[in-house]
Parts: sequence; C-alpha cells; structure tokens
Amino acid sequence: MNRFYVTTPIYYVNDIPHVGTAYTTIVVDALRRFHKLIGDESRMLTGTDEHGLKLERQAHEEGKTPQAFVDEMAERFRQAWPVLDIENDDFIRTTEPRHKAFVQDLWRRIEERGDLYEGEYEDWYCVGCESYKTEKELLPGNLCPIHAKPVERVKEKTFFFRLSRWEKPLLDFYERNPSFVEPASRRNEVISFVSSGLRDLSVSRTSFTWGIPVPNRPEHVMYVWFDALTNYLTALGKEGDPLRRYWPPSGRAVHVVGKDILRFHAIYWPAFLLAAGFTEKELPSQVFAHGFLTVDGQKMSKSLRNAVDPLRLARELGPDTLRYYLLRAIAFGQDGDFSHTALIERYNADLGKNLGNLLSRTLGLCVKFSDGKTPPAGEVGPLERELAEAASTASAAARAAWDELAPHRALEATWTLSSAANAYVDKAAPWASAKAGDMVRTHTILANLLEALRQLSVMIWPAMPKKSDGLRAQLGLAPLAPKAGEDLWPKGFTPRPAGEPLALAAALFPTIDKDAEAALLTKLAPHVHGAPAAEAPAAAAPAAPQAAGEAPAPINYDTFLGVDLRVGYVKTAERVPRKDKLLKLAVDLGEAEPRTIIAGLALSFKPEDLVGRKIIVVANLEPRSFGKGLVSQGMLMATGPSEALHLATVEGDPPPGSRLK
Repeated sequence: MNRFYVTTPIYYVNDIPHVGTAYTTIVVDALRRFHKLIGDESRMLTGTDEHGLKLERQAHEEGKTPQAFVDEMAERFRQAWPVLDIENDDFIRTTEPRHKAFVQDLWRRIEERGDLYEGEYEDWYCVGCESYKTEKELLPGNLCPIHAKPVERVKEKTFFFRLSRWEKPLLDFYERNPSFVEPASRRNEVISFVSSGLRDLSVSRTSFTWGIPVPNRPEHVMYVWFDALTNYLTALGKEGDPLRRYWPPSGRAVHVVGKDILRFHAIYWPAFLLAAGFTEKELPSQVFAHGFLTVDGQKMSKSLRNAVDPLRLARELGPDTLRYYLLRAIAFGQDGDFSHTALIERYNADLGKNLGNLLSRTLGLCVKFSDGKTPPAGEVGPLERELAEAASTASAAARAAWDELAPHRALEATWTLSSAANAYVDKAAPWASAKAGDMVRTHTILANLLEALRQLSVMIWPAMPKKSDGLRAQLGLAPLAPKAGEDLWPKGFTPRPAGEPLALAAALFPTIDKDAEAALLTKLAPHVHGAPAAEAPAAAAPAAPQAAGEAPAPINYDTFLGVDLRVGYVKTAERVPRKDKLLKLAVDLGEAEPRTIIAGLALSFKPEDLVGRKIIVVANLEPRSFGKGLVSQGMLMATGPSEALHLATVEGDPPPGSRLK
C-alpha cells in the first residue's frame, strides 16, 4: 500500500494566520484528501515554530514571558484550520517536550559523527528571517532582501555545522534525484547556490536564551532553523515507532514550503540528516516551493491595511469558495495575486454558472421527466460516447495533476467535464425528445448527465469537501468515506441503476448579483472598495471611487503641505513578469535620474500607451519593495476600477518635476 506524508512549514507565531498561510495549508490539505481518495495511507502535519530572538523580543515588548506569548499565538493557528475544513492529522509545536527530546537526540548524532565544532561568528543578522546574511545578499543600506529592514551586526560564540563538507554530496544527490526540488526553476536556484560554495553554518546562539538548549552546553541554544526543520521527523517518532512508516523509504514525504524558506529545506535539512547518519533513501521525497501572494497587486502590509483574513472570508462565502479560488486561480509554484473581485467573478463563472447550473438543470429535468428518480439508461449514441470520452480524459488529467502537486491544473481538468456536460445537455436537448414523446431517449440523456455529476462530486472533493457532500446529497448519494486501500477516483462511465431517489434542493452555488457583489466587496475589502483613495496607493492597485456621501477625515494644512505632488514624464514602461496587473515605469521628475514606479495599470493600459504621458506623482513616499529587487520610488495618481483607470494629469506643458500647489 502506498503511503503519503505531506507537511506545511511550521508557522512562525509572530503574527496571526493570514491568506498566505491559509493558502499553503489548504493546498496541503487538498493533497492529503486526494491521496486518501485514491486509497493511499495519508498523513498531514502542520504546526507552529515557537523559538528565536524575534519571538523573545516580541514577548518582552508585550510584557509576557516567551512561553505565555507562544501559547496564546499557537492556539490561534490551531483553531483557524478547522474553519477552513482543514483536517491535519497532527499539530506540532516546537516547545513540546517530544520535540525538544528529538532535536537534542539529532544534535548528539551529528556531534558524535564530527560535524559540529565550536567557534565564534560575526556577520549581519536579520531578526525577521532568523538567519545571517552575507554582504552580497543585502540591499543598499544594509537591508534584508526579504523584509526590506536593516540587519544587525552580531558577534557571538557558536557551534558550527560543517555544511561545507556536504557540498558535493548534495550536488550528487540533486543530480540523482531531479524531482527532489520542484518546480524546476527553484531546483536551478538551489543547485546554483550550492555550486557557488557552501560555508559552515552557525547552528547555536549565545546572545539570547529562548530556544532548545544544546546538550551539555546550556549557555548555547540551538539555531531556530536546526530546531524547526526537525519537526517533520519529531511528529513521526523514533525508528520503530508505527508512524515512521510514512517516512522514506517506506513512504513518500513531501514538504510544501514558500520560496523564501526553500534554502533551509532543500540544503540545510538534507545536510543535517546526512550528517546524522541517514542515507539518501531516508531523505524527504520532495520539497515543493510555491510563490508569494500579493493582494490586489500589492504586498500585504499593515500600513496598507490590506491583509486578508481567510477566516472572515470563510464565514462570509463558505470555506469551499475560498479553497476553490486559491487552488484554481493560482498556478501552484508561481507567484499569485489575491483579488476579492476575481474571487467573486470565478465563483459566479465556475461554480454558479457552470457546475451549479449543470446540477440545477439536470435535477429539474429529472423531476419533470423521471419523477425525481434516476432514469433507466438506454442505448448510447455519438453524443454519449463523446461525453464518456470527455469524462475519461478529465479524470485521468486531474488525477495526474493532483499527483504532480498541481492543484490548479487538476481543477482546470475537472471543469472540462462540467463544461462538456453542459454542452452535452444543450446538444442532446432532452426537452425536445420528451416533447416528441421519446422518453427512452430523454431518460438516457438524463442518466448520462447524472453520471457526469456523480464523477464531478468525487473529483471536487479534495478542493471542496463540503460542497462535494452537498452535491452528492442532491444526487441521492452518501458522502464520500475514503478508506486505505480503496481507490474511489472515477473509472469508466456507467450510469446508475434506475429508480434511485434524487433530492432537488436549494441552489448549491447561488450566483452573486452586482448589488450583492458591491456590498460584499465593501465589507470584505474596504481598503480598496469604498475607502478614500489616499488610503489605497495607486502605486500598485488604485482604489475604486469613493462612495457618494462618504467624506474622509479632515487633515490640517501642515499635513497637506507635507504631500509632495509633482509632474512626472513617463520615459519608459514595461510589464512586470508574472504580475498581471503591474507595470514598471521610468518617470522623469526633473531629477538626475528617472524614478522607478511600480503601478497597477496593466489592466487599463498597454506599456506603449503610457510613454510620453504626463502624470501626477506623490514624490515623497517611502520606497516600497515588491520583491526580487523591484522597488517603487513614488506613487502615481489615478481613479476608477483597475480595468478602466483614468490617470490624473495637468494642462499645458509644465516641465517634469513641477510641484503642484
């Protein structure tokens, strides 16, 4: 029997769950559900990372002990996931005694084999990353490339791990196991980093105390990443424990992580294990790194008030709606953008007007023409064979995509069957055959539609378990109950026996009309929909017009004078790769060099349409990092929805840099 073990990163408890952590956890839950559905023994792990300097400082700032602080924060994560229909098998905390004992045992094993030694370390340290940075990694101004905040110079006594010893063994391992790091672009990054040379790694700290003590050296606490990475094995126990059957070589172990922590998982973690005496066959099967999420084209930020609360979305729209959108709309492995508007649009298009409409039409016709029961299926014709072929193709493609950790492609394939069934009912026209008195043909059409819906109820279960149950209830079927060793994935295309009762009920996916959409958007995303334009920078995603009758809070004259508005001349414009809404502009403000401005204009303007335009720029905003070296050095002014923007400009021909008064 196949065994599948899938993990999220353990989440650092300096913040509450947000849409980014929800995305990762939903993906992992859906992968676990798929493998349960095909009969694999499946296990999911998530949890919280609770040690390190950052947490120690934050706890003291709030007047709490570190343990009290992490107890409170970890519980928020533990309680969040059931709201999103996430069913993890274990929730691990790095402050648990079982974890402390396991990590200390791993340390001893590495120390006994000679890969730990004492020394002194001095370098730049990012508290946010809980890791040292080399000079070449830092942005100008000694800024961390991930957090865009100043790093600190730290010098302390430490234990070093002989990471340099594992440079060639790791490269050989990657070559023999090309699927160990996915997607391929991330694998190339890892290989390039290791090939450039590995330095020995500082793996203990003496400058603070909130961590797991080093065995026999209590003045040292373990480097938070040495501690954190070990959680994946802690949760399965020691050699001989029953759960260790999920770990290679007996099982398939997949770590799903964000791209920002790939290095720790793909380099440090296997090196730690090899140094502890694990063989290559006992390393994790795969590390899959997904991209970052922005919100309406912007990085999530407290200052922008644009953090998305996934629990609130689940309460307003249902967890399955959020799960489907995140799994379907974002290509897993790439950066993605979360948009409340796009969520509702996809809900209406895919769920309401496609699958929901197919269910309502089919059951309505069954009530009318087969007394609300499954009808007998007669002889199949070309249209039925075409539908059966579409079902077979969709089922195979979706299954392969789920197994390849590509939920977006799995759901895309699944919806080809729903679309094919909608096309089939239009072509077959059961109402016409019923009107002509051919009830055998009418019943055959309905029986085939019901079989397509039955298969869809199975294929959507990893993504939308509650809606799967609801769909099956209307079809007169029991909820799915996967069992190890039993493959429930659709195979073949055989209509059900006649006479089984159906249960027409309220619409499974009622569509959201324009008025309801506007109300939802204002409620769920006030920073974009209905808020004053000044609160939602046009540098990334311009705000919708302010609602009539709403007035922003007054500001004093000195505050207004502090806003530096200038005339800018657009010299160049280009698209930002993998960011559908963003353009990168070079804007002349009368300075020695043009400024770079990253703006959410791509849905309204082609880059070439902007070159030569005069625009109004807020010139004294703090620079904002969009990652990968993209820094916006100003904000342009615009109004209107993102797909129909109007740029603010000036009359006449004032020179670039002219200040507005």
